[in-house]
Amino acid sequence: MGSEFIGKRVKAPLTPYEFVYMLPMTTISMTKGTGIVTSVPSDSPDDYAMLRDLKEKKGLRAELKVEEEWVKDFEPIPIIDIEGMGDLCAKVACEEFKVTTHKDAVKLAEAKDKCYQLGFSKGVMKVGPVGMKVELAKVHLKKQMIADG
Repeated sequence: MGSEFIGKRVKAPLTPYEFVYMLPMTTISMTKGTGIVTSVPSDSPDDYAMLRDLKEKKGLRAELKVEEEWVKDFEPIPIIDIEGMGDLCAKVACEEFKVTTHKDAVKLAEAKDKCYQLGFSKGVMKVGPVGMKVELAKVHLKKQMIADG
């Protein structure tokens, strides 16, 4: 089960971090497959809100059995630049839609729709194939990551 991996250190390709910790995400089903997904707090409002809450809310960390050291020194890494939203669109969208917690489902859905739509149609990569449009980068990045092991 994916829940058994919470707190484990893993390599995060294309980041400046030597490793990151596996963290819980309350909106992910832990009974479907492993329940493990990649978190992209720079571009996913859900991921940004959860990371922010885990950093700021000691009670939530305790409830989810997350150690402060797993989150305190980790910041979203800009990977996509979107005209008009910059390179941390999840943060911008959470502020725009006044998301105050990872439980703000309706506001997060609106923020996510905006980020994902603009990210795909207007986004430009800041890592990997720098300058490449997001819609073209997925296949390129997959091949690069496989080649890099």
